[in-house]
Amino acid sequence: MTAVQQNAMNTELWQSIGAIADNESLMRRLTRYAKRLVREKEDPTLMTKEEFFARVDESKKEYEKGEYVSFGNLEDMNAWLNAL
Repeated sequence: MTAVQQNAMNTELWQSIGAIADNESLMRRLTRYAKRLVREKEDPTLMTKEEFFARVDESKKEYEKGEYVSFGNLEDMNAWLNAL
């Protein structure tokens, strides 16, 4: 994003906030939503749909090449998971 685009977005955001600033209920909702966005940004485990499906596609390719782990029983699987 260019500096001009960022500036325009900031201006639009502040105008929107100003339009609802006198409504306590809307400001509470906005604050909750903003906090949720911050948590999403800080969570390294989150991924986009594109990233998710790219990982699925890669896993399918690995499976087709025989690059996977399988288990005969639950104990073997748990032992493998515990070793990670």
